[in-house]
Order: sequence, then structure tokens, then C-alpha cells
Amino acid sequence: MESKNLPDVYDADEATSCVTTDCLTLSELAHSTRKLSVVLSEFKENKIMKTSPIRKAVESLETELQKAKALVASPRYASSPNKRVEEITENLGRSIGLVLFASHDVSMNGKEKLEALRREMMSVAQFSAVSSDSKSDFLDDVVTEEEEEEEEEEEDDDDISIVEEIIEVEKDFSCSTVEDVVLYLKCGNDEQLKVALFALNTLICDNKATGEWIDAEGVIPILFSRLSSTISVNRLSIIKNLRIIVAQNDGIMSKMAEVDYLSALVKSLTRDEDEQREAVGLLSTLSDVSAVRRRIGRIQGCIVMLVAILNGEDQTASNDAGKLLATLSSNTQNALHMAEAGYFKPLIKYLTEGSDMSKILMATAISRMELRDETRASIGEDGAIPPLVKMFKEGKLEAKLSSLSALQNLSTLNENTKRLINSGIVPSLLQLLFSVTSVLMTLREPASAILARIARSDDMLVNHNIALQMFSLLNLSSPVIQIHLLEALNNIVSHPRARKVRRKMKENGSIQLLLHFLTVSNPKIRIGALSLIYTLSKELSDELMEQLGETHVLTIVNSLSSSTSENEKAIAAGILCNIPVNDKKATDILKKANLLPVLMSIMSSKHTNSTTPLLAQLVENIAGILIRFTITSNVKLQLYASENRVIPILVKILSDGPIVAKCRAATSLAQLSKNCLNLRKSKKSTWLCVPPTTEAFCEVHNGYCFVKTTFCMVKSGAIPPLIKILEGDEREADEAVLEALSTLLQEEIWENGCNFLEKMAGIEFVIKVLECGSIKTREKAVWILERVFRVEEFRIKYGAMAQVVLIDLAQNGETQLKPIVAKLLAQLELLQVQSDYF
Repeated sequence: MESKNLPDVYDADEATSCVTTDCLTLSELAHSTRKLSVVLSEFKENKIMKTSPIRKAVESLETELQKAKALVASPRYASSPNKRVEEITENLGRSIGLVLFASHDVSMNGKEKLEALRREMMSVAQFSAVSSDSKSDFLDDVVTEEEEEEEEEEEDDDDISIVEEIIEVEKDFSCSTVEDVVLYLKCGNDEQLKVALFALNTLICDNKATGEWIDAEGVIPILFSRLSSTISVNRLSIIKNLRIIVAQNDGIMSKMAEVDYLSALVKSLTRDEDEQREAVGLLSTLSDVSAVRRRIGRIQGCIVMLVAILNGEDQTASNDAGKLLATLSSNTQNALHMAEAGYFKPLIKYLTEGSDMSKILMATAISRMELRDETRASIGEDGAIPPLVKMFKEGKLEAKLSSLSALQNLSTLNENTKRLINSGIVPSLLQLLFSVTSVLMTLREPASAILARIARSDDMLVNHNIALQMFSLLNLSSPVIQIHLLEALNNIVSHPRARKVRRKMKENGSIQLLLHFLTVSNPKIRIGALSLIYTLSKELSDELMEQLGETHVLTIVNSLSSSTSENEKAIAAGILCNIPVNDKKATDILKKANLLPVLMSIMSSKHTNSTTPLLAQLVENIAGILIRFTITSNVKLQLYASENRVIPILVKILSDGPIVAKCRAATSLAQLSKNCLNLRKSKKSTWLCVPPTTEAFCEVHNGYCFVKTTFCMVKSGAIPPLIKILEGDEREADEAVLEALSTLLQEEIWENGCNFLEKMAGIEFVIKVLECGSIKTREKAVWILERVFRVEEFRIKYGAMAQVVLIDLAQNGETQLKPIVAKLLAQLELLQVQSDYF
């Protein structure tokens, strides 16, 4: 059915029953019949004309039109036409109304023109009742009294036949009497109800269905009863009729305030768009009644649906829903229900303008809600934070507590933390935390939680002393507050721009003050302290071991070995990784603490290719610690590492670890490989008790190599994953990989190394690194290629590929690269030709 606003829907019906006392002239009727002929011809072109009710209605209209044309053409009425003109015009109007009703639930061309013409024609006297054998209430204007019928019987035999035909058509669409209307409204099937509702509409528009009649016949209870059980088109018609009744009879609204009636209308809010629009419009009108306002907000699902309609695309329904929600929001409980449904403006209005108790109620509601980030953003954008901050600063204890709890819930969103900082709340929070007033102690926990969230913002770095102020509170606070303060401090010091803050904290001995937290039983405090030490340790360098001390280093090792928290293990490994590798005392302590077996146990049980951030961090930090145990200058320590199966773990990390871990693993393998040439067993050696197998011979080192004793990368299977890294898209490990590969090209074995590198298809990827690597990476790549291109075969095979990149480096590369690039181009015999590049 076409959706229209209420007044538009009923204009045509009102035109059927409401006319002026002026009469049309014969010439006006003639003009109207000509226009109707054109409009009717257009209307009949619709395919849906095959539908029986529409076809019969149109046939009736055509009969009336022919009668009108006959009247216009007949000289019989020329001397006194007004009465017959009025009657014929009224019949035409009613017939048009039947056509419009028959087609009311379909879209057809020409309907709008028919409606407009109907309004134009029906500017004659109001219908009067007809008393025929059928007692039709809709034909009262055809014959009003028995005497009139007798007077005109002879003259109007042809008219009576037309009237009878209209009555027959009308019987398809309407009830025969007022009593039938009520009966069919109450007991009729869906089709009968459909017709009865149209009849009721006509009665209402004819002002024959007065408030007294509606009340006496029990129309309101009947309509609401049928609203819950009939089909969609009838429900829509019922609600429209109810809206007209209300519009014409203000006093009848109170009779619609029953909970059952309101519940039926609320149910219509969940149905199709047209029914929803009419239902919310009626409810909005009924909300003028105080009983309706009291009851409607308590009906389950009402406010939720109203909020959904408010946010919908139907502007008319949205406006009515907004008006109704505004009316209902005068009740604080309704405002809370609206907030639960995602509509927070009434709640925020109470926060801004309500009484003290209302403000507390609303703040408490926000604190208890489970909010999504989108909802938190909406509440912040709608202006909830300033009044909440004002409550905290100026309110009494209950107001402070409720507002802080609400702000704590909202502060998990970064956008809201910026709003909090802009509100000037930070000094007030710190002041509260320093307060020793017992009555305010309950406020310190939410205050510290808010500070922890606010600390994630860069804006907190404006005042470098805030971190020191928080730090000074650590030993004066309860465990819960300590957790929040540690979170806040970690958030602050981890900012890239927080270097001054970190320096000040180190200068004030923050690490030593944190160490006693490493042994507390509360894991959140312990991890928070470890995390803060880890962040500060990144910039301590040689001072770190001195500040930690042996006792606390062993405590950290114990955390790594015994903790059930992956986070704690990752952070503990990070602190140990930050201890300088050249600190021999630290290495001895860690070796005695059996750290290496602990690390191997962890790595053997983990999947190094996991995408979990915590596991990636753990693998990265363990790979960093292993660099200490593979340092080239200490072969004995390297053997100790090899005995603990470090090399297979390093190769495993190369294959599937995160890129930072791969870089560190390549560094360790490079350190080990640098000693391989000296540790190999010569092919000519005669002192070996048991001759090595053929498989033990290494084509690169030209001797017998073993993974455990000579740390050979060829035998460990490390070369393929190293080349695979160069082939990939991540560039962070290239320099370490090239450093490892370069150990195969030492002067004594460079040719063997070049042959093996070519065999492993690695040369082309070394050239690839020249295009996109860092300066140091390119220097190392040029160093390797200088040895590769000593072999004529490789110069011929790879020279053309390399020269394009080399020439570009010579022209556009960094200054420090040009001398070695020039040497390599000369080696390729390109220098003389391209000398202008240098």
C-alpha cells in the first residue's frame, strides 16, 4: 500500500463525504466529465484492471460517467439543472471513491489524478441518507425520503437502475448498515474486516461516527482486539482509523490508555515500515495523556524499538519517535532504558541539568553498563565527560564516586582519554591520590585506574614530573592502586617521545626502587614492575647489571623458568637480553644459573612461527640472549652452547621465527661460523683415531665438519633458510644474514664458498639486496659480490644483472658506497665505459 502521511491518505475520503453547499453548474459538470474521461482511459491501461473488484468498480464509474454525459447533452434539464447536477456529481464522486478503495493496496498509474478530480467534483452538498430496501448508509444521498422517490419515480426510472447497480458494486466493498459495520468489525473474517474498516472510515469522515456512537458501540476495544489478530493490511487500516478518531475526538484518547491497547501498538512498532510509521505516530499523539506516559515506558521492548525507529531511514517515523522519546524522558527510569538501548542524550541532559540525585543515578548507570567502543565514543561525543568531571571536582562523596566510576568505564577509549585530559582532571586525580583523608580513600582506586588509561596519551608527556609523582605513590598505596600506577607508568615511559621522562626516572634510581616488587606474590604487580624495569633497561647499557645486582638477576632467571605467564617470561627474557653481551660477569652468573638449559627447554616446547605477540616477543628476546653464549671470542662458551643444542634452535628460528628473532639467530650463527675454519678437521690429518665418514666432509671448508664441534653452517642446514630471508619481503635481517654468509667467503675458502652460494641459488638474492637494503647491508652485499665476480663464470652469468643496480648506486647512491661500487664496476670491466659516473 502506498505510504502517506495521515492527512493525505484521507483527503479523498473526506472529499467523498464533506462538500460545500454550492452547486455545480451544468457547464462545470460538462468540464468535469471531459476530464474524467481522459483520466479514466489512462487508469484502465493498468494491467491490474483484470482484478475483479477493481474491474467492477471501474465499470460502475463508467456507468455513472455515461449518465452524467447524458445529462449534459439532454435539454430536459437545461432550464433547472442544479438539483440533478448535484446528484449526478455526488454519484460520480462516490464511484471514484469505490475505484480508489478497490485499488488502495496497489500502485497504479492515474490514481493521483483521480483523487484530484474527485476533490474538484465533490464540492457539492454533503451526502444525505437514502432509505431504500437495502438500507444502505452510503446511498442516503440518492433517495432521502419515500415521498421524493414517489415524486421522481417516473422521471428517474433510468437513474434508479443506475443506483441499484452502484448498490450491487458497493456490496462487494462495504457493509449494508451501520450495524453490519460494527458486526463485521467484531466478528468478520479478514476480507469482511477489510471492507468494514473502509466503511468505518467513511462514517468517520461523514461525521456520522460520533464520539458517543464510537463509545456506545465499543469500537475502540473492538479495533484493538482485531489489531492483535488480523492481517497486515487490516492492522494498518485499524491504526489509521484510530488516528482519525483521535484527531476528531480529543476526549477519546483516554480510552486508549489501557496497557493491553498500548502493548498492541508497541507490537506494531516491530512490523513493516508503514504499520510502524502509523503506530509510532498514534503513540506520539496518545502520549499527551499522563496515563499513557506512565505506562508506555514500562512495556517491554517499547523504548528499544523507539530508539531503533529514531535511528531509521523513515524521516516521518523518526521524527515521531524522537518526540515520543523526548516526552518519555521526563521519567528518569525511561531515560535509563533509553541509554541501555543506545540513546544517551536524555541521560546526558540529566547529567547536565538534573538534580543531584538524578546526576548520581545517571553516572552510576554509565559505570555499570557493558559498553562497546562505538558506544563509548558516542557518549563522549554527546558531551558526557565535562559534567562528569564537574561532578567529581565539585560534588559530594557519592557524586565523586559515581562520576569517577563512570569516567573509568569511558576512559578505556583513547578519544575519551583526550577529552579527560582537556577537561583538566589530571591534577585533581593526583591530588586525590596524595590525600590522606580517610573518607576519600574509596575514590583512590577508580582515580588510579583513570590515570592508567589517560597515561596512554601523548598529552601526558607535557609535564615530565607526573611520572615521578606517580612513582612516589607506589609504596604508599594498596595493591590495586599499585597495579594501576604501574600500568600508568609503563604507558608513560613506553612513549617514543618519553626520553626525558625515562632519563629523569633513571637518575632518581627508579630501577632499584622497583626491584623489591619482583618477589611479591601478586602477579600483576610483579609483571608491572618487570615491564617498567624492561623499558628503562633499554637505555641503561653498562649500568644495568650494576643496578640489578646478582640477587635480582637470579630472581629474573627464576621468573623465566618457573612462571606460568607467557607475558612474565617474555619480559624477564627481555631484561636479560638487554644486559650487554660483553659483560663477562653477567655471563658467568647466567651460566651458573643454568639459564641456557632453561631457554632451550622453552624453545623446544614452543612453535616459533606463532603469530601471538607475546610468543613472538619471547622468541625474539631468547634469540637475543643466545648472542651472549655464541660470542666469537669465547670458543669454550660456544662449545657449551653447542652442547646444549643451541645451533638446531637457531636454525629453527631462521626458518619460522619472527623477523627480529631471525636477525638475532643469524648473528649468533655468524659468530659461531667465524671459528669453523679453525675448528675443522683437515682432510689430510692422520692423527684421528676414527676416520670421519664421507658425509662429514665439507665442500666449503675443505675438511671434516661437525655441527657440535666446528659449528659448520653448511652441515647445520642453515644456508637455505638464510637465503630464504633474502628472498622474502622483510628487510630487517638482511645485514645479519649477509654477515653470516660472508663467513663462507674467507680468503682461504672464498672460491669454495662462492661455488656453494651459487649452488644454493643465493647470488641473485644478494644482488636483490643491493636495490633496497640499508647502507651497511649494501656494503656487505658489495663485499660478497666482489668475491663472487672473481670467478669468470659468475661474472658472465650474473654481471649483467648486477651492473644495472651498481650503476644506479654509482650515480645516486650514498657517498661512502661509491668507492667500493667503483671497484666492483672495474672488476666487471665497466669502469672505463662509465667513468663519468665517478
